[in-house]
Amino acid sequence: MMQRFKGLIKLKQARNGLLSYQRNFSALPYDAQYDDPQDQVLVEGRAKSRAAILNRPASRNALTIPMVARLKRLYESWEENHDIGFVLMKGSGKAFCSGSDVISLCELLNEGKMEECKTYFQTLYKFVYLQATYLKPNVAILDGFTMGSGAGIAVPGMFRVATNKTVFAHPEAQIGFHPDAGASFYLSRLPGYLGEYLALTGDKLNGVEMIACGLASHYALHERLDLIEERLGKLITDEATVIETSLAQYGDLVYPDKTSVLYKIETIDKCFSHDTVEEIVDALENEAANSYNEWCKNAISKIKEASPLSLKVTLHSIREGRFQSLDQCLAREYRMSLAGMSKRVSNDFCEGVRARLVDKDFAPKWDPPSLEEVSKDMVDGYFSPLGELEPELELPTALREPYI
Repeated sequence: MMQRFKGLIKLKQARNGLLSYQRNFSALPYDAQYDDPQDQVLVEGRAKSRAAILNRPASRNALTIPMVARLKRLYESWEENHDIGFVLMKGSGKAFCSGSDVISLCELLNEGKMEECKTYFQTLYKFVYLQATYLKPNVAILDGFTMGSGAGIAVPGMFRVATNKTVFAHPEAQIGFHPDAGASFYLSRLPGYLGEYLALTGDKLNGVEMIACGLASHYALHERLDLIEERLGKLITDEATVIETSLAQYGDLVYPDKTSVLYKIETIDKCFSHDTVEEIVDALENEAANSYNEWCKNAISKIKEASPLSLKVTLHSIREGRFQSLDQCLAREYRMSLAGMSKRVSNDFCEGVRARLVDKDFAPKWDPPSLEEVSKDMVDGYFSPLGELEPELELPTALREPYI
């Protein structure tokens, strides 16, 4: 087992260039003092750098339309500014970013404002692509909750600093949605079938585990972040190697403890490598019966809490993502998000948000209610090209090539 785990560490090191609860989606009350977009994303000026600070702490920095639009504008202007050598992003309060403000998205849908939802996803996915193709070194401090699209806006970047406070997760299937903002790209490239496990169960990783599987590039104790930021703030450079050295100076060499899910990678591969969600559940049930493994039972329980339709859509998404470039993944995820928003196939997204984040009865009425009732046509509807009157997501692939 230790040999296998050391393999993960080596894979992570090789991939640094390649990648070069459920209540955490804005379940907390909205804070009116952050209505101004400029207040939702603050800016700090440094000697040769700029920092963007996600600033909706009452909602764990959940992303809104004004936030992603401001982030995109800031990063574009900073890239063009010759006086700025590198950029940094962090969150205020106890979170980096808990994902999209899905409560607000559902409110927009219920008010018939589908166009605003489209604008949100277009802008979000374009910002993710901007991060992945950014021409200057960029750093994300992933201190606290880093979930859903909150991970998507950071993982494609050059340097991702995880801490002992980091909590990474993709619990979208549990609210009737799918991992997006590039998640089908980077989850599908994790060791073995770890990505399928994380996406279907919504299970969490800590900062040490993020380092081990390549989601983070550096690890530092929360207590050292002030020193790191002070050090970075004094740098007069646009050289990635100089920033890398500064981050490493305050970093730690860490390994997951024996309770980590990464030590179950062989069981994960055995169960989550199957072609269908039904086969994955059967494999987990057989494993639980044969080994009396409590972890298998917990995984089954988490899967059965999720939307059956979202589970099948999510599995298909990650399997496709394994053979697609980032821009292809984002374009496909845009189609999927519009399908989920349109309620054409199901209302599971708004129902999941209602059950887990609004009414908090944790008793969603999924439609369809079981895996067996989710047809192939339902799943295919999420992946079909958009109609003639609905433009696809356009990314500047001819001008910008991802380095991941």
